[in-house]
Amino acid sequence: MNTLDLLDRLVAFPTVSADSNLPLIDFVQTYLRDRGFECRFVADQIGKKANLFASIGPRQDDGIVLSGHTDVVPVATQAWTSDPFRLTRRGSRLHGRGSTDMKGFLASALSAADRIDGKLLKRPLHLAFSHDEEIGCIGVRSLLDVLAKEQFRASLCIVGEPTSMAIALGHKGKMAAQARFRGEAGHSSLAPRFVNAIHLACDFVGTLRGVQQEIAENGRSDADYDIAYTTVHAGKIVGGEVLNIVADRASVDFEIRHLAEDNADDIMARIRAVAACGTEIEVRNAYPGLSTSAESPATAFALHLLGEAPTTKVSFGTEAGLFATRLGLETVVIGPGNMDQGHQPDEYIEEAQLQRCDVTMDRLIGELC
Repeated sequence: MNTLDLLDRLVAFPTVSADSNLPLIDFVQTYLRDRGFECRFVADQIGKKANLFASIGPRQDDGIVLSGHTDVVPVATQAWTSDPFRLTRRGSRLHGRGSTDMKGFLASALSAADRIDGKLLKRPLHLAFSHDEEIGCIGVRSLLDVLAKEQFRASLCIVGEPTSMAIALGHKGKMAAQARFRGEAGHSSLAPRFVNAIHLACDFVGTLRGVQQEIAENGRSDADYDIAYTTVHAGKIVGGEVLNIVADRASVDFEIRHLAEDNADDIMARIRAVAACGTEIEVRNAYPGLSTSAESPATAFALHLLGEAPTTKVSFGTEAGLFATRLGLETVVIGPGNMDQGHQPDEYIEEAQLQRCDVTMDRLIGELC
């Protein structure tokens, strides 16, 4: 099957993170087994979702991993002008949820699988399909746990998030947390007699801003990023029931998006140290950043594949840091499309981007042969 036909099939699976991805995974597993791949199905704890790991070629440690997630962000609150789960062409643009982020890459990888003769491969090719990336790189961890136990090795992992086919050598990590506050309920006419949890929450936001300012002024800096330093961000504040009762409970959801060289645990420890006594902080999710050397063999191989492609760093998080830290794989991020179109209503990918990705896949097959 060609890439456009495959993208049409993949977009038609409504794999919003809240829903199952099993119909898509079943389709991909059958497709790859029919083409000689050995497939491994790694389900989640309740059997609603799954990762898939597929391999073809000799059993060696010098293969290439192509990795991508199958889930997409919701469409329910967005104003689409066409069916988000039906690929729609408008000139050179192919519209559909996930067309850029990141089923375009998956379609190109599956199309390449159709062109591979496993008997000619001198090095193996591995395809990794994960779930629940969009909610914090959750799903791929169980697959990586299985591979780590088996001491899986490869020469390079390419995570196909949209980079306009540039070679991304880095991205920031993320730690998401919630701070909770308890006050004392009382009639608002006597407010000064009670501890207002909303006031405690606002004080905590001020604490976050102080930590952020110190990092911006004195912390590490990397000019390859749009924001050169680690950021601390308060994204949601909740508290109180009604206006005439002093709030006895409040919470602040916040995140740390950190340079790969910064330690999020250390930054969280600084936040805890300056937060008011009684503040409860729960870390809810974290994933590492990525920092691949421009002089690494992985970078050299990627440059060889793509020719004059620029190297860059991306502001969004990916599963690449997990492949690098948990498996010790040299990892880069290369994929068709631009994240400016990702997560948007009428999301689209330019056909030329898919064509360029297909050319890169053919070069990769040639190298493995």
